[in-house]
Amino acid sequence: MSRTLLPVAPAARIRVVLVGLLRERRGVVLGGLLALLASAGASMAVAPLLGLVVDVVVQRRGPDAVTAPVLGLVAAALAQGALAVLGGALVARAGEGLLADLRERFVARALSLPLARVEEAGAGDLTSRVTSDLSLVGDAVREAVPNVARGGLVILATLVGLAALDWRFLIAALVALPVQALTARWYLRRSTPLYAEQRQVGGAQQQQLLDTVGGIGTVRSLVLHDDHRDRVSSRAADVVALALRVVRLQTGFFGRLNLAEFLGIAAVLATGTWLVSIDAASVGTASAAALYFVALFTPINETLFLLDTVQSAGASLARVVGVADLEPAPERPPGEDGTVAVRGVHHAYVAGHEVLSDVDLEVPAGSRVALVGASGAGKTTLAGLVAGVHVPTAGSVHAGRVGLVTQEVHVFAGTLADDLRLAAPSASSSDLEAALEAVGAAGWVAALPDGIDTVVGAGGHGLTGAQAQQLALARLLLADPPVAVLDEATAEAGSSGARALDDAADRVLAGRTGIVVAHRLVQAATADRIVVMDAGRIVESGTHDELLAAGGRYARLWSTQQA
Repeated sequence: MSRTLLPVAPAARIRVVLVGLLRERRGVVLGGLLALLASAGASMAVAPLLGLVVDVVVQRRGPDAVTAPVLGLVAAALAQGALAVLGGALVARAGEGLLADLRERFVARALSLPLARVEEAGAGDLTSRVTSDLSLVGDAVREAVPNVARGGLVILATLVGLAALDWRFLIAALVALPVQALTARWYLRRSTPLYAEQRQVGGAQQQQLLDTVGGIGTVRSLVLHDDHRDRVSSRAADVVALALRVVRLQTGFFGRLNLAEFLGIAAVLATGTWLVSIDAASVGTASAAALYFVALFTPINETLFLLDTVQSAGASLARVVGVADLEPAPERPPGEDGTVAVRGVHHAYVAGHEVLSDVDLEVPAGSRVALVGASGAGKTTLAGLVAGVHVPTAGSVHAGRVGLVTQEVHVFAGTLADDLRLAAPSASSSDLEAALEAVGAAGWVAALPDGIDTVVGAGGHGLTGAQAQQLALARLLLADPPVAVLDEATAEAGSSGARALDDAADRVLAGRTGIVVAHRLVQAATADRIVVMDAGRIVESGTHDELLAAGGRYARLWSTQQA
């Protein structure tokens, strides 16, 4: 199935976002850069001091002449280290705050996206952005960006130091610059689209793995093993092919940098030899110039090498900002006093194929409506529209705050108490116990190794389907929405626990507006009104007794299930 991936932000938008985030921390950023600059300045004293030592040796002066340069080297090392630590700490502080803001913006917008848009792109596209993409951006903020800033300042200070020794040393050192500039340009022009493609292909691979593993039951039942194996292999081959292209690109990159280093050091040494021969510089000065240029190897190579990480992070940042900039799902008109009003609603997941057609439904506050019908009749879609999971293609849905419990329930990793408090962060222990008692879960929770403090979810104590469903109902009770939608929320109970879970659902719905998608008609029989759906339309509506007396579709469904 073809997918429309979530958008990627353009470079101009990324710059605007970064400038805005940095402006909020300009004091810390400026302090960090000044400390790093001072650290680079302190390191510049090393080469001239070593040059003095060389001159002392060449001139055969006494040991006392070495004392001052050596003490200067110690002081320079201490100052450089202290200032580097301070600058690094300040830059890291600003970077972590920036990363936290970016992550919060991304998660907030991702949670507000229309579910249909997420499904259109595929869960793998979104999960790869919130995991691997944010991780790459985090690595760049913590390591690459501070090191690039530090390296850039060291390079600048070193060039100033060369010019201070003799402007001709600076000219000689700049012989390497054209090769380095052309190398960087050559690399950037190829790496930017390559890393963007790498992130896209990685997201596609993750989506394919999710589709295959998540739908393994369907894959087995339809004997699609070979097809899905080929799809996974194809995605993996795309990832490997891109990785090899990256390796080839990096090999060419470093080969060109080695050429630049050779040209630069040859020019500096030749210039030093010439200046010493005409008595324009001492041997120590020439040595200091050579040491300066050799000292440039590390920051220049490290800075250019980190373009690898920066470019990859830039591609990931574009994907993160692309989601953060998306428009949230439109707010729908609120209901009044817990009422639900569905008016002239049409809905299609794929253009031209409506699953709901001209649906009207009024649910008074405090009443309960059961949606019944054959599979594919549109019950779950209508329930999702009321719950705000989907946005209707046409028409309107008016509802207040809605709580939704479906057949598929997620148990969050952590203690059971923490899981419950996701619905009501300020709930007391007695509130949690009351909710568990109401849904019939107090007994098995008390029998857990640590009671309500037992760790559940991934890596924790496993819960049965019925227990997870009770937990979801307890969360709904704690959240206390005026409208509750239960989409086959008791289907996991099985025949033995169906009655207990149905009773729990009845207690949760008491006092609030309820819409129940009922597969078993015994769940629907006690509702204030039963709505029968077929082919995306409402075909019958009434109480259980009224619909049985009418002898229509509901009566036939009831008779079939009773038999």
